[in-house]
Amino acid sequence: MSYLRKSILALAVASLAGCATVDINQSIDQTNLRTQSLTAGKVSLALNATQKQVLGETTDKLLAQPLTMAGSVQLMLANSPDFQALLAQNWANQALAAQSGRIANPLLTFERITTGDQLEIGRLITFGLLDILSLPWRQQSASLRIEQAQLQMSSDVIGQSVAVQQAWVDAVVAKQKETYAKKVLSSAQAGAQLAKRLAEVGNFTTTQRIRQQMFYSDAVVTYAQAKQTSIATREKLGRILGLTTEQMAKLKIPDHLPALPDAPMDSAKVAQMATNRLDIEMARLAYNSALKRAGFATVGSFIDVDLGIRRNSVYDRASGNLSNPRGYELDIRLPLFDWGELKRDAFGADLLSKANLLEGTIRNAESSLRESYSAYRTAYDIAKHYRDDVIPMQEALADEGVSQYNGMLISTFELLAESRNQVRAGQAAIESVGNFIRAQLALESTLMGKPLNANLMMSSTGGQASAGGH
Repeated sequence: MSYLRKSILALAVASLAGCATVDINQSIDQTNLRTQSLTAGKVSLALNATQKQVLGETTDKLLAQPLTMAGSVQLMLANSPDFQALLAQNWANQALAAQSGRIANPLLTFERITTGDQLEIGRLITFGLLDILSLPWRQQSASLRIEQAQLQMSSDVIGQSVAVQQAWVDAVVAKQKETYAKKVLSSAQAGAQLAKRLAEVGNFTTTQRIRQQMFYSDAVVTYAQAKQTSIATREKLGRILGLTTEQMAKLKIPDHLPALPDAPMDSAKVAQMATNRLDIEMARLAYNSALKRAGFATVGSFIDVDLGIRRNSVYDRASGNLSNPRGYELDIRLPLFDWGELKRDAFGADLLSKANLLEGTIRNAESSLRESYSAYRTAYDIAKHYRDDVIPMQEALADEGVSQYNGMLISTFELLAESRNQVRAGQAAIESVGNFIRAQLALESTLMGKPLNANLMMSSTGGQASAGGH
């Protein structure tokens, strides 16, 4: 085997040995393991028509029945083109991370020179010597970046899964509140009609009639707003699920939220669940990758060397002699104008930044978990208060009101007013359960390393309570 061929083979072996690669199926399997509690291990990227057909069949099955909160995640995984685009983009990011561990291809130079009777053919193959020497460090850095990209994919899947569940909660809450607003409207309409008839026969003053009519007008506006909110939240859910117009017509949203659990999770149990957080692991990988990258990049900031292997063929036409001179060349970039100190400063600053980000992520993780658990417990206590205290008291008042009305102790309007108060309490109770589920989703996301604010709608609940002043 010739000297040139041996050199090329050695270069190829050095370049390919230990090259970081990306297997998207393996990455998705790892994502399914990390997000099992949310996705039931059903994350998949459709790469061909057959796989798309399987996902389409799953979509049809899920749309054929009322959509549960867990089912909304499965429907998003199977049907959303945005989610498929997310997986494809993560695949691209992993491929680019793997590419960062490769070195530049060698450069082949071919020359043909004729001088009198002499013909010279030159062949020169050149590659970066420092690139070859630093290949092991490049590969280690690339492997860390690939793992970091895989963790990012898991984090994105968690984010999308929680987002679709939150949209489902909002849609169900809005639907329930629309139903209650319709009850208030019916009650206000009955009161306004009765007030009008009583005023016509002289048993009601103009002021009393107008007050009942104003309450009815407010109820009309409130119901219209509740109906629009219900439509908007349903459409938002449909967008996250990636539903077509035809699929939206098949979408069935439950009439009620899931029941409140008998007891909340204990803080000690929650603390034990906070292991292998994605945010901390991603920050640690980013630091280690920067550390590896700074090692070989620092050497390259001082000097750059290209090694060339030459094999020429010289043919003398007059004498018929053929010679094959061989040798090598070194191209050294001399550090005369740029000593690379700014590059080294940048590497050091980046490494320092990654180290501080890692420390900050660890500290913030503890704080975000405490905040999420506090919001979770607060939301649970409020929802439990409505379930165990407020609603039973309102029902007792309503029953008492009916008894007093039957005994002619209160008027029809007082009975209608008591009924409206009960409906408003029911609306606040619905929102409190919605807040609890949102807080629970935020806590679960935080435990997995995707910190999320609970977004509790306390103002909405308070607004409903204040409405009792009419």
